[in-house]
Amino acid sequence: MPFFVKTEIIKKEYLINNDLKRKIINEHIDWVKKLKKEGINIKSGFLVDELNRPGDGGLLILEMNNYRNALKIIKNDPMIKNDLVEWKLNEWVDPNKSI
Repeated sequence: MPFFVKTEIIKKEYLINNDLKRKIINEHIDWVKKLKKEGINIKSGFLVDELNRPGDGGLLILEMNNYRNALKIIKNDPMIKNDLVEWKLNEWVDPNKSI
């Protein structure tokens, strides 16, 4: 089954509102846990810079049968529903397997 990668960057207007940002991120964490309990292979985490400082965005990896179904799941992410992040979804292609 293919893997899909959601890349995201927190919008600048949320960088100063830490309480709201933290609330939405906690909802996102709970959402990921719920999907895992449903048997969906999903991983999510944030990116840090060379000094181990967060703020450069995050990555979510999802195993799903096709792009349309991956997008359907991703659009329920609280970070997307609350417009916290600029995001993009792509399928990851293993160059060692034929397309």
